Amino acid sequence: MSETGLVVEEREYVGVGLRFVAQIIDAIVFFAIGYVVAFMTGNITETGYHIEGGPAFMLFALGFLYFWLLEAFLGGTLGKLILGMRVQMYDGSAIGLVPSLIRNILRIVDGLFIYLVAAILVWSSPTRQRLGDRVAQTVVVKNS
Repeated sequence: MSETGLVVEEREYVGVGLRFVAQIIDAIVFFAIGYVVAFMTGNITETGYHIEGGPAFMLFALGFLYFWLLEAFLGGTLGKLILGMRVQMYDGSAIGLVPSLIRNILRIVDGLFIYLVAAILVWSSPTRQRLGDRVAQTVVVKNS
C-alpha cells in the first residue's frame, strides 16, 4: 500500500523481444488486410498482390485504424492480445482514444530504421516505453 492509501499494482513491463513477436503477428494480419484490399480493387497478381495510389492509401488508413482503435478499445492489437499484453495508461487505467491516437501517430518516428528508434528508447527506459508511450503516458504490460 502506498502513502496515499492506494494499493499499487505490481506490473511487468514488456520489452523489445515480446513486442517484436507481437509486431510480426500484426504484420501477418496487415498482410491479410492488404490481400483483401487488393482483391477488392482488382490488384491481385500471380505472385500475390500489388497496390499503389488510392488502394495503397486505403491500406495505410486501415493499418492505422487497426492499431489505433484496437489499442483504444481492447487494450492491444491482435498480436499483443494473443501474447498476453495490454497497453494502459501509466496510472493503470484504460488507454482510450486520445492516448492511443498519440502513441500511434508517433509510431511513425518509433518505426524509423526498422523500429530501431523504438528499441533504443525501450531499452533505455525503466518502464520500457517507446517515444509514443512516453508522450501518451502509456505503458505496455503483461496481463496479470
